[in-house]
Amino acid sequence: MKAQGLTAIDLFAGAGGFSLSATKSGIEVLSAIEFDRDSSATYRKNIKNASGNAPELFEGDINNISPNDVLANAGLVPGDLDLLLGGPPCQGFSAHRILDAGVDDPRNKLLLRYFDFVKALRPKVFVVENVPGMLWKKHEMYVQRFKNLTRRNGYTLIGPTKLNAKDYGVPQNRTRVFIIGVRTDLKNTKLDWPPKQTHFAPGKGDVEWNTASTVFEPAPKYVEKKLNRLLNKCDDLGLEYGSPISPKANDLSAIHMNHSIDLKERFKETPINGSREDIGFRLGCHGGDYAGHKDTYGRVKLAQPGPTMTTGCTNPSKGRFLHPWKNHGITVRHAARFQTFPEDFVFSGGIISQSKQVGNAVPIQLGKVILENVKAMLEAHAERVELKKHG
Repeated sequence: MKAQGLTAIDLFAGAGGFSLSATKSGIEVLSAIEFDRDSSATYRKNIKNASGNAPELFEGDINNISPNDVLANAGLVPGDLDLLLGGPPCQGFSAHRILDAGVDDPRNKLLLRYFDFVKALRPKVFVVENVPGMLWKKHEMYVQRFKNLTRRNGYTLIGPTKLNAKDYGVPQNRTRVFIIGVRTDLKNTKLDWPPKQTHFAPGKGDVEWNTASTVFEPAPKYVEKKLNRLLNKCDDLGLEYGSPISPKANDLSAIHMNHSIDLKERFKETPINGSREDIGFRLGCHGGDYAGHKDTYGRVKLAQPGPTMTTGCTNPSKGRFLHPWKNHGITVRHAARFQTFPEDFVFSGGIISQSKQVGNAVPIQLGKVILENVKAMLEAHAERVELKKHG
């Protein structure tokens, strides 16, 4: 049966971050496509619409899935769908690619595959999410082709726009690019874009950024004392903390990496807010005077928004992912909190797979802000259509 409210389809759905943002915004997700087995299992476990219906999940390579089959399965015809979502896999555009690596990465072509669905489904609005690297000169061909195709096929483009999740209540310094397309027949319809910032740097607005402390259990007194000294504070920092994370609560994501004895010893030497630079630790591949990757094996800094959660977000060798005071990496649940997933969200697979699912997701809170703006625009358009019909 066709949904009564606004509808969406989610491409490259992953664990369901964008879909969850949509359902929390009152948008009915009809279908989703995801290739990865563990991500698909996670999606099935967690994503339900307010109606109680679960989206139809197409599990497989999007290149082998027909847009027309997805449309027919949802009971729609071209032009019916309100919103198409998707974050094509970003590894080809990633900043971690060396020199010109990634220029001809086949994953870049998935941005153009996304357009195949735009053309077939004819949604009123589409939203693309990706990493800032997609805007680099070396990837210009793919992005420009996407822009040209959408404009020639009846869409007005808004963006690309860089948004930082910390400006919208997410306790994480995470910049991503969003491109929005609005079908040109939605005349006199204005999107409030970019979304109004809700959280600000200390002293710059009424509501400050949420800090990494909100993700962790209350820190011991000695940690706060050291932080005070580091930040030249004489009084209490006034940090807000989250609840403890314990495997005893049967949370399958309350897991961290098992580290070697040597690494644990190095972690013990790493000071609060510190990194490998503070203990003179050099990686074998970073010989001589190499000055890069200073955040690897670094502790999360409690008094500021956390680092960007990547697919390696529980591995301290991949960034500043060492627990703020304990001698191991952060848990998957910590990482999920950084991404504003709810506590009852259950991830499938082992720690590497779970970390990848968390790192690839759109932060739920940021997704909500974006989709609530799109929803307001679509509802305003629907009201004008009704008035015209009866006026």
